[in-house]
Amino acid sequence: MGFLVDTCIWIDVERGTLSPADVASVTGDESVYLSPVTIAELKFGAENAPSADLRQKRLAALARMKRKPVLVIDEATGEVFGDLAAQIRKNGQQHRYRVQDLWLASQAVQHGFRFITHNGKDFADIPGLELVVWKDAVKGG
Repeated sequence: MGFLVDTCIWIDVERGTLSPADVASVTGDESVYLSPVTIAELKFGAENAPSADLRQKRLAALARMKRKPVLVIDEATGEVFGDLAAQIRKNGQQHRYRVQDLWLASQAVQHGFRFITHNGKDFADIPGLELVVWKDAVKGG
């Protein structure tokens, strides 16, 4: 097994709110993966930084994060995404406003990884996703 880490956790690492050791305290010895979706979100944030100094700081953090193994979005990921979006819609929920989250969840489901985030409510209705909410994980629950 392994962990796919949500962008919000990586942002906290970049800001210094969490340390890599904090993340490791939750993930243990298991592998930690990065999604191309997270790379896109972090790159967007860096390119839209309000100052050149902050842009450089964010790009440097992104370069460090990209040392993690990066998952590929492939045909199988697309199949999982389609299945999840259909199930969410059948359950009366909407998927359109949360496409990035659904791609992340699709990768976690596809690979059988646990998905760690601060935003549990954003992912709670995704079938088959093994969700780990940060605040619960650090409490040991």
